This record gives sequence, structure tokens and C-alpha cells, in this order.
Amino acid sequence: MPEPAPRQLILTLYGLYARAEHDWLSVGSVVRLLGDLGVDSAGVRSSISRLKRRGVLESMRQDGSAGYALSARTVEVLREGDERIFGRHRAGPDDPLVLVVFSVPEAERDKRHQLRATLSRMGFGTAAPGVWVAPGHLHDEAARTLDRLGLQAYADLFCARYSAFGGLRERIGQWWDLPAIDAECAGFVARYRDLSPSTAPREAFRTYVPLLTEWRRLPYLDPGLPLELLPAPWRGAEAADLFVELDAVLREPAREHARTTLRS
Repeated sequence: MPEPAPRQLILTLYGLYARAEHDWLSVGSVVRLLGDLGVDSAGVRSSISRLKRRGVLESMRQDGSAGYALSARTVEVLREGDERIFGRHRAGPDDPLVLVVFSVPEAERDKRHQLRATLSRMGFGTAAPGVWVAPGHLHDEAARTLDRLGLQAYADLFCARYSAFGGLRERIGQWWDLPAIDAECAGFVARYRDLSPSTAPREAFRTYVPLLTEWRRLPYLDPGLPLELLPAPWRGAEAADLFVELDAVLREPAREHARTTLRS
């Protein structure tokens, strides 16, 4: 995987540290923190501008300092993301599924594309054209997301159990690209399993923010499918264990460095 882009690192920074600062960070503090990660000032400012154009950040001055705040929509997205990124939701083989069934008029093809892209980003698999499937614990998240994006009029959600015809293990292999997901998780494990992390605040920060930026994609690729129905060994489980281990070591010293920088 290539190095995280500056805009991805900025979003990680805001997710980790801005919410304790009233959802706002000064431009200067973001430049200094990204400088610790090897991103130059021009790259930071350009990436912030792109995030502003996309409605992720909003320009705001606070106590005379120029800065950017998270938009209300982004705060909601980050709050939901916390549950995925730091939670460990893994369905059992007998747990229900959530189905999203949608139909979009031909005149609104852009909505069809948006629905497919949204469900794919959330980790849904494709059971049939217009029928997407995921572990049942994603029901509420899917409902909130489709409502927030104004797509609820095109979709219906169902809680279901697979009963026929064929085995669920085989179907899961058809609905999701399991080799591709496993390869992504294996790459994460290969990059971080031999890491001996420093707990010195600045070094912890320099390790933790890129680590988290890379990790936060993976719980959306593997949405918590039952281990009993996945190929063994499933690297998604190994990657999750590794992240929990590193997060426990690095999170607080990294926060200490960020807090010192934000208040300097």
C-alpha cells in the first residue's frame, strides 16, 4: 500500500484530536503535526483546501487564530467510524444478515451509482443486482447512512437468515472478494507485526497516526463476517489483534505529543 495521502492523515488527526478541542484545529497546529509526519506546509494547506471544498472542514477563526472545524456531517461520520475502527464486531455463523434492496429510476442513474458506492464503502457484498448483504450488526449504521445521504427513498432494509439453496460459506465467497480482502489485511500484518514501537511521545505519534490511517480502511473491507465461514487462517482477525495491541501501546503517548503541540 502506498504512503497515506496528506488529506487522509489530516482526517485522522481531526478524528483523534479535534473533537477534544471543540471540533477545531488551528492551521498552524495542523502544519506542525503533519510536519512531524514528513508533510510540508504547502501539501498540508492544499489538502485542507480540498477537504473544505468537499464539505469535510469549515473555515473558522477562534481566539484570533485561523483554523478549520469539522462540519456537522463529518462529526457524525467520525462518530460512527469510531465504532468500526475501535470496536471488534464479528458476527457468528447463526447471526442474522441485513439486506439492502434498492431500485432507482433510469432518469436518476447518479443515485444508483451513489448507492452502490456507499454500500461498497460500508463493506456490503453483492448478492444480486440491486440486492446487497452484510452482517446484521450493520443494520442501524446502514439505515443512518442512507438517511443522511438522502437515499432512503430508493432502498428497503431487511433482517434475514440464509436458508437455501447451497451453503452460506460458498455464498459469502461469491458475495465478497475474499482473496482481495485477505491480501489487504495480510499486507497490514506484514508491515506492522515486527514493529517495536517507541513510547516516546513524538515517536509514538509518528508511528500511530499513519498506523491508524491505514487501519481505519480495513474494518470496512472486512465488515465482521463470521470466522467460521471464512478461509482459515483469516488475516482480518490477525490484523485486528495486531491493531489492538499497538493501539494500547501508542495511543496515549501519541495523544500527549499532539496535546503539547496543539497548546504550544
